[in-house]
Amino acid sequence: MIIKKKCYSHSIVRSCGIILLFLLCPTLSAWETDELDTLILASFNADSPDFGWYVQNDNVMGGRSEGGFAISSGQLIFAGTTNTNGGGFSSIRTQPLKLDLSAYTGIRVKVKADGRRYTWQLQTDARWRGRRINYWADFDTLANETDVIDIPFTTFFPQLRGFRLDGPELDTSQIIEFGLYQYDKTDGPFELRLISVEAYKETKQP
Repeated sequence: MIIKKKCYSHSIVRSCGIILLFLLCPTLSAWETDELDTLILASFNADSPDFGWYVQNDNVMGGRSEGGFAISSGQLIFAGTTNTNGGGFSSIRTQPLKLDLSAYTGIRVKVKADGRRYTWQLQTDARWRGRRINYWADFDTLANETDVIDIPFTTFFPQLRGFRLDGPELDTSQIIEFGLYQYDKTDGPFELRLISVEAYKETKQP
């Protein structure tokens, strides 16, 4: 790449600087009044809480997908192969939790993945016709790039065995499980490196 340098007279530079500052002022003001408050939930380091992750693939319902995970160098590596001739999913889930995230806006994940779509799962004590349900929200990844992805709680929807329900609404004060799914209805290998999980909220400053 060739970088070309251009020289301008002092007056032109000063005028351009004033115009640029004027144009940027609204943006700078917005930055100054918006702050993000986060709560680290998992970072996969030696001093990070152990959520007791375990694997659940579609073979529980006769499927043929394969998947698992390993924790190495501060990352949880979730990888395998999905087969849509069956359930078509692979997942990892945590042991029971007890989290009140009602003061937060959503879940933030830092990942390095393969460009496929993944699903984050939340579970509460909510039930539908006596059966415990999950709450899902999909998120897209960029192939071979580390990305920070915000998943607002408002995007989670209740579901049971892959079917979307009308309710009940998600109660973020009663979260008892996290899950990560590869369920984009595509055949083939997948790999997602989960670097951290946080809860986030936006705060307005006067």
